[in-house]
Amino acid sequence: MAFIIDGKKISAEIKEELRETVAALKEKGVSVCLAVIQVGDDPASSVYVGNKKKACAFIGIESRAFELPADISQEELMDLVGDLNADPSVDGILVQLPLPSHLNEKEVTRAISPEKDVDGFHPQNVGALSIGEEGFVSCTPAGIIQLLKRSGIEIEGKECVVVGRSNIVGKPMAMLLLRENGTVTVCHSRTKDLPKVCSRADILVAAIGKPRFFDDTYVKEGAAVIDVGIHRGDDGKLCGDVDFQKVKDKVSAITPVPGGVGPMTIAMLMYNCVEAAKRKTTS
Repeated sequence: MAFIIDGKKISAEIKEELRETVAALKEKGVSVCLAVIQVGDDPASSVYVGNKKKACAFIGIESRAFELPADISQEELMDLVGDLNADPSVDGILVQLPLPSHLNEKEVTRAISPEKDVDGFHPQNVGALSIGEEGFVSCTPAGIIQLLKRSGIEIEGKECVVVGRSNIVGKPMAMLLLRENGTVTVCHSRTKDLPKVCSRADILVAAIGKPRFFDDTYVKEGAAVIDVGIHRGDDGKLCGDVDFQKVKDKVSAITPVPGGVGPMTIAMLMYNCVEAAKRKTTS
């Protein structure tokens, strides 16, 4: 049986560390504030926003919620982002995605100041990652690096395969593994003989959004498997992109779904927010 990488435990450790950092900052007169914008009342988005507020409360970060009507105009939303950019008391700005279809997500994302872009989606931060400069990194990939490091899984020199090339997970994940001196292959829908490429991996990151797609034919004996997917199966239970039952006895380490990658995303969002406040005090 593989070692189960416990994302809940590791995220709790990170939040505890951040709580201490925030307390130390407050002693120096520095507060940390995250502004969260939610447009409409999508149930899944409301759950995510609620979890972010809880994490802020635990760590000691001020959370300012802006719950906007679903029919808000692009101009009104952009004005709010502009006001938050200009507000020196706000360290991080998060716009909960997806937005209603009449709004331009790309325009909104680019309007957030790179110094307050705690989601790591702004092109300036993406560019900084690609050339090895300081910036904010997309939270899910950053969380995966923490999962690997805090579980004692060596990245340097390892064959790393990332399946998925999204801007939010796949591409930054590849960049981060490269930064840690992994040898990285990125696979996608046009990759030929995907099982063969995946089964070379010492570290396999599955992020394609297909439930239980990866079985034991995709993994190498003793590999570490990171499952980014989350789906509700026909049986009503949550599952990932990896068929956990078919893979668990072949690999050395694996993230469960739920309780693996998921909790790390919010932990790293909190980390980025605290980092934004620290950078502001030193700039």
